[in-house]
Amino acid sequence: MTQSNERLRDAERTRAEVLSVATEVFADMGYSGARVDEIAQRTRTTKRMIYYYFGGKEQLYLAALENAYRGIRRAEQQLDVGGLPPADALRRLAHLTFDHHLEHVEFVRLVAIENIHRGESIRAIDAVQDMGKPAVSLLDRIIAQGQQQGVLRPEVTALDTHLLISSYCVFQIANQYTFSHLFDPEFTSPERREQMRTLIGDAVLAWARAA
Repeated sequence: MTQSNERLRDAERTRAEVLSVATEVFADMGYSGARVDEIAQRTRTTKRMIYYYFGGKEQLYLAALENAYRGIRRAEQQLDVGGLPPADALRRLAHLTFDHHLEHVEFVRLVAIENIHRGESIRAIDAVQDMGKPAVSLLDRIIAQGQQQGVLRPEVTALDTHLLISSYCVFQIANQYTFSHLFDPEFTSPERREQMRTLIGDAVLAWARAA
């Protein structure tokens, strides 16, 4: 390996580490509360190098937000449902979304922060809208196949299905502390999580299936 290739790999590793830590800090503290100094302290780099890689705090936040969205889109694209019946494919997609949100709580927090600020920052990321197209296309294919086979209702759409799955999966993270305190002390237990994972698949199919 040449010295230039090694430097490139080091730069890529450093950039990925900064993005990972920045995502955690922004998710915990919000944009205003986050400090680049803290991000630098928690990584193997300096504030000066962070500015070199990303340009500034705002650009770092945009990169973290884009990367968080890229993670869920990448997971959806890697999902192989080509050989499954439409109902099973929908259930697997619902489970994948549930699992991803549970394993990447910082994604949900960043989305919540972005909505508090009326989506001001996400509008500056042109790539995010394009990222969502494969997810909707996957649902379009699954639903079209199910409708052709007569197992899914004609009025079911990819966008409505995506909304149904996303809203449930976001709620179980975004509202876990208040919901647990008010209604269900076991809300975050592994057993309850598994029950909810099953429930989202059942709910999607109960809504989407033809009578």
